[in-house]
Amino acid sequence: MTLSAHSEPFGGHLPSADDRQIANQLRRMLAAQKSGEATLRIREPETKKPVEVTLTPAMSDIFLELLRHIGSGHAVTLVPIQEMLTTQQAADLLNISRPHLIKLLDQNAMPHTFVGRHRRIRAEDIFTYKAKRDEERARALDALISDDADLI
Repeated sequence: MTLSAHSEPFGGHLPSADDRQIANQLRRMLAAQKSGEATLRIREPETKKPVEVTLTPAMSDIFLELLRHIGSGHAVTLVPIQEMLTTQQAADLLNISRPHLIKLLDQNAMPHTFVGRHRRIRAEDIFTYKAKRDEERARALDALISDDADLI
């Protein structure tokens, strides 16, 4: 699964002030566990008995990222990597317009399939494209900075 923060969610809502406060409190508590593993004590719904759950470093990391976004007031969507998304959902994840995404798909910038007349894109392919795009942007920015430094 991949986590994606949005200013406008697919259909949810932005976190309330209470949500943000709770997320920041939980994030601070998890971050305090320097070993990378955190133990949570919660009550089991049926028995009301306390249960301890130890999070692995990977689980801690994903919860910290989730809580950081919520604490900052961003809406968050969890997208399973194999999920097939609509062009609007994919455009939202890439923060581009749907017509621009269609143009990219027509240029074979990323794999997609048709379901009837509608295009569908795997979330994994969207995130792969986004990582490649971000890397190319970073290289271009580094080149500009380097060129600018040569002028001084």
